[in-house]
Amino acid sequence: NKIQDLTEKIYKEGISKGQAEAEAIISKAKKEADAILAEAKKESESIIHEANKKANELKTNTESELKLSARQAINSLKQQVVDLISNKIISQTVDNALQDKDFIKKILETVIKNWFASADKPAELTLLLPEKDAAGVEHYFTQTAKELLNKGLIIKPDTEIKTGFQIIPKDGSYKMSFTDSDFENFFREFLRPRLMKLLFASE
Repeated sequence: NKIQDLTEKIYKEGISKGQAEAEAIISKAKKEADAILAEAKKESESIIHEANKKANELKTNTESELKLSARQAINSLKQQVVDLISNKIISQTVDNALQDKDFIKKILETVIKNWFASADKPAELTLLLPEKDAAGVEHYFTQTAKELLNKGLIIKPDTEIKTGFQIIPKDGSYKMSFTDSDFENFFREFLRPRLMKLLFASE
């Protein structure tokens, strides 16, 4: 009986100890699992937060780039419209003006008179004209402003000039150019900002 009691006692103590150890192992495993889950949750939240942050940054950058591209496209379109209108106006106007022989002669006379009047020591001036205009202009100066020819004005035809004229002093230190492209460039720069303001001022 004593052996049997002792055996039962040992058996019960063993079972009780095994259960306690098992519960301790389970409790530890549960705590570790909870810690792993908590860490995983924290990490997933961090990943989601970072992904949202990057998505918002990408959205902001994309919207900014789209706005900039749209603004550039609109400005480019405006510039094309202005260039189209100004080219049409200027080319036609300059062409008509330069075809007016009397107008050109008056301009020439005014420019050259002013040059000789303002120069301290007037030197020879060479007036370069299209071949088709040189003889007519020389005849005009002979008839109406011969004193300019006497002061040293030389009139020469130039095959490279199609319309307008160029003036060169004797020393060749500079050239005053009044060809069609010169007039067009001058009026284009003058007219472009005014057209832009006129067409798009209300925006």
